[in-house]
Amino acid sequence: MLVDSVPEQRAETAPAPPRRLALRSVGLLASAALLLLVALASIAVGAKELSVAQVLHGLFEDSGTYADVVVDERLSRTVLGLLVGAALGLSGAVLQALTRNPLADPGLLGINAGASAAVVTAITFLGVTSLDGYVWFAFFGAAAVGALVWFLGGSRGATPVRLALAGTAISAALYGYLQAVMIMDDAALARMRFWTVGSLSSATDGTIRQVLPFLVVGTLLSFALARPLNAVAMGDDTAKALGANLNRTRALSMLAATVLCGAATAACGPIVFVGLMVPHAVRSFTGPDLRWIMPYAAVLSPVLLLGSDVLGRVVARPSEVQVGIITALVGGPVFIFLVRRRRTAQL
Repeated sequence: MLVDSVPEQRAETAPAPPRRLALRSVGLLASAALLLLVALASIAVGAKELSVAQVLHGLFEDSGTYADVVVDERLSRTVLGLLVGAALGLSGAVLQALTRNPLADPGLLGINAGASAAVVTAITFLGVTSLDGYVWFAFFGAAAVGALVWFLGGSRGATPVRLALAGTAISAALYGYLQAVMIMDDAALARMRFWTVGSLSSATDGTIRQVLPFLVVGTLLSFALARPLNAVAMGDDTAKALGANLNRTRALSMLAATVLCGAATAACGPIVFVGLMVPHAVRSFTGPDLRWIMPYAAVLSPVLLLGSDVLGRVVARPSEVQVGIITALVGGPVFIFLVRRRRTAQL
């Protein structure tokens, strides 16, 4: 279902009152402070508990103690969680504006399915077994599907409905292929089982270095598209009247979402609900202006992802529950609550 938010967007064209701007700014600073606390918890909490002093010592000293080694290992995991969370939140915000659907997420356009199918192919037919190999296959699989969705959606004549339909059809086909290959190949099933649920536990400095350039480019492009996407979300006719280039904006938005979601999925596997829930939730107090939605989504999405990762380490000690499972368990009920509250407000 596509939701056209034209009336809501027109209200946002007027400058926001100074008090509202101040509240949004304070809220963003508070969100950044919350992210810092969650990041410290991500380093401190695990199979071995660390004190704040040990965490700070491990971050700023180099004594080689066991605690310092643990901090180094968890630091990579935390940094990757920060980057991936921000990427998922931004890609969700871009896709929700592009499709004019507040329930859209990166999976709507088949990007997650493309990455997963590429990894299954690499494992089964090419013998790839390392995470470094998964990263590149997953990214290029996501990029190929993004390009295919754009082509099937009409390329220069693409509309939100066409893009959503093309993405849904391609996702269904790719997930059918993925399941067929995994059923026929027990070895592929065993290796894919861990990756497909979404996890930060295999994070390394090498993984971060591989995906960082794509995440930086996608982030900068997303923020640059905030203003033209605001116009596109008001409807095609209004956007044209405001001077927006619809074809260019949609093409660049597809590129930004594909790069962000593809790199995130390549690094940790498909993680659900983060890109869908956080932009939808922040819209309730930022309004529909993407110039505020994007910064909030980039800060609060890592809060959800890292918080879920910490929770997964605590609930099943000394083992852990993968972060993709926790985000699904936490995100599902919370998102249902948000949707019901939105529906009640509209009655």
